[in-house]
Amino acid sequence: MAGLLHVTGCLREHTGCMKQIRVELINTGTEILLGSIVNTNAAWLGNRLFEAGFRVGRVTVVPDGYAINEAMRESARRADIVIVSGGLGPTSDDVTREALCDVCGVDMHRDERVAEWLKSYFERRGIPIAECNFKQAMVPDGAAVLENSNGTAPGLVMPASGSLPMFILLPGPPAELKPMVEHSVIGESDLQELVDDSLHQVEGLEVAYCARVGEVDVRLVGSEVALKQGEARLRILAGAYVLAPAGASLEKAVVCHLAQQGLKAATAESCTGGLIAKRITDVPGASGVFEFGWVTYADRAKTEMLGVPENVLKRYGAVSEPVVKAMAEGALERSGADVAVAVSGIAGPGGGTPEKPVGTAHLSVRWFPNGRLRGFWMPGEKSLLRNEEPYGKHSGFMKPADEFKDADEPDEPQRIHNVVRERGGIDGVGGRRRFEP
Repeated sequence: MAGLLHVTGCLREHTGCMKQIRVELINTGTEILLGSIVNTNAAWLGNRLFEAGFRVGRVTVVPDGYAINEAMRESARRADIVIVSGGLGPTSDDVTREALCDVCGVDMHRDERVAEWLKSYFERRGIPIAECNFKQAMVPDGAAVLENSNGTAPGLVMPASGSLPMFILLPGPPAELKPMVEHSVIGESDLQELVDDSLHQVEGLEVAYCARVGEVDVRLVGSEVALKQGEARLRILAGAYVLAPAGASLEKAVVCHLAQQGLKAATAESCTGGLIAKRITDVPGASGVFEFGWVTYADRAKTEMLGVPENVLKRYGAVSEPVVKAMAEGALERSGADVAVAVSGIAGPGGGTPEKPVGTAHLSVRWFPNGRLRGFWMPGEKSLLRNEEPYGKHSGFMKPADEFKDADEPDEPQRIHNVVRERGGIDGVGGRRRFEP
C-alpha cells in the first residue's frame, strides 16, 4: 500500500489551482559519467516515485565535487522537490551537505545524536572511528535527519522555504538509498487504508496521495461526475477529518473552528518551547480565541506558573502522564479557557534514559463540560519533537463543540488523528480536487 511521499518538512504551497508537483533528481558520481557504473538510482527512483504519484521531470548527473552546487541551483529554479543522491560520505569530495548550505544560505552544526550513533556503529564492528567520519554528523541548520540503518551516511530533508524547493539528500549506494526511500521518504497512510478501495471503485477517477507532517493530500482527478462521486465517498469515510475552510492550513482551521464554536484555548508547553502557541498566533484573528500560553521549561516553572504539585514531579518526572495532565488543568484553571493543551517531552540531545529515550513526549488536552473536568492523554512516543509535534498538537483543539460541552473521559488513552484538509475547486478539463490530512 505504499504511495505517499512522506517527509519531515512541508512542501511550498501554491495559490490558485492545484498543479503537478515538479520533481527533479540529481545524481553525483564521476564513475557514472565515466561509464564505470550504471545509474540505477535514477531508474529506480523514477519508477518508485511514479508509483507514488510523482512524475520526475528531469535527471541531472554531475561529477564528484562542487559541480553539485550549480546543479542544485538550476533545479531549484524549476522544481518543487529536488532529490539528490550521493556526496554524503566522509571524504573531501563528498560536498552535497556543503552545497545545500550554500544554496539555502544556512550554516551547519554537529548533531550529537548522529555523532553518538556513528560511534556505536563503528564500535559494534570493532573498528576505530576516524575523525573524518564525524563529517557525516554535520547537519545543515533547519534540516531533518533521515536514519540510515544500512550505512553511515544519514539522509537529510530541507523543507521548502520562500522561493526554494524542498531538498531531499540521500546516500549514493543503492543498498542504503532504497531502504531509506521506502521507510523514510515513501510510506504508508492510515488514510489510504481507509479510503483507497472505495475511491478506486469510481469509474474514471484517478487517486493520488501526498503526505506532509501531520497532513495528507488526497488528489482526485477525473470527470465532474467522477469527482462528485469520489468526494462523496471521501467525506463519508473521512469527513470528520476534513479541514475547513478550503485551502486552510491546520492552524488556521483550528482558529476558525474555535471561533465558530465560540471557544477559547490555552497552551502549556515545555519541550516545544512555545511553538504551538506561535503557530496559532500566526493566524490573523487568533486573538479572538487564544489569550494565554505558558512556556514552562523548568520544573519550578511548572509548579509556580501552572500549579503542578512538586510531589507529582518528583515521583513521575516532568515527562509523564500525571504531569502533562496537571499542566493542562493548571492552564485551564488559570486562563479561564474552554480547552487547554499541554505537552512535555525530551527533545535531546541529552536527558534521555532507557525508559524515556530522547524524543519521548506526552500530550494532554483538558476541558470542562458542564463544570466537570474531562480530557484525553496521548502517551509517550518517539518523534522529531520540534519539527513534527506542533502540527499534531493543534488537532487536539478540533473536537466538535458538543464534545467539549458534554463528554466522558475515555477509559483508555486516545490517539490524536491526522486531519484531512480540502484544497479547493476544480481544475483542468476533467477537473481535479485535493483533500489533505
